[in-house]
Amino acid sequence: MSDGMSILQFMNAVGHSMPVGEMAQGASAPSIPPLWQRELLNARNTPQVTFTHHEFDKVVESKVCASSLHDMACNCFSFGPTQISAIRKKLPHHLHKSSTFEVLTACLWRCHTIAIQLDSEDEVHLIFDINVRNKFNLPIGYYGNGIAVSLALTTAGKLCQNPLEYALELIKSAKNNVTEEYVRSLIDLLVIKGRPFLTMVNSYFVSDITRIRFEALDFGLGKAAFGGPGKIFPEPGLDPANYMPMKNSQGGGNYGANVLANFSHGKICEGAR
Repeated sequence: MSDGMSILQFMNAVGHSMPVGEMAQGASAPSIPPLWQRELLNARNTPQVTFTHHEFDKVVESKVCASSLHDMACNCFSFGPTQISAIRKKLPHHLHKSSTFEVLTACLWRCHTIAIQLDSEDEVHLIFDINVRNKFNLPIGYYGNGIAVSLALTTAGKLCQNPLEYALELIKSAKNNVTEEYVRSLIDLLVIKGRPFLTMVNSYFVSDITRIRFEALDFGLGKAAFGGPGKIFPEPGLDPANYMPMKNSQGGGNYGANVLANFSHGKICEGAR
């Protein structure tokens, strides 16, 4: 099992920071040898779950299931500095320095929940990946999975009726919960419960690859025109959104995010207002 950074490292056959695939350029071996030390993230000798991991809760599906695969349309939305700034202006001043991921995710999660029109008492979940390589000092060249999942949990009514900062604070809290002990607890839970599935009911799953630089991949024919998924394949109840790099008109620099996501077909959401 590997994450996006590991896949890019494998495809480049070099470290994450180098743009050219060495093997495709004639090298006999990559400059940074691959490390397969999966034992670095093994469960503890005596597994113990020390946190509550709601991302694996078994939730009863609501009778109002607006998130039907037949009623969803896949679209790509572009969020540049102008759009991100407009969202920030709707937040209290003390939250203006929140990360682009936090601001954009809070807005989209709230919009999505308003659009699918769930019962106000239905639980809704935001699930997202967090890079934990620095928390465990994983060595350069590590090809394993270096991400953990975290979850923000509330009800549809609270998410839709409260202002945008309510969703943002939930996301910040979920991110801050992911400590080294939290990840150890998560690993132990996966062993104890036999790798359970993520909760699939009313879940909005976000994957952010804006900083992984798939678009910099080069096999000797030039840099890629695009790096990321071309389509998303949601499971019933689990609606994914993928954040991909957005370039400026000159093709340089990370300019924002292109968001590939499913929204209810034909419904207009004004959730950011």
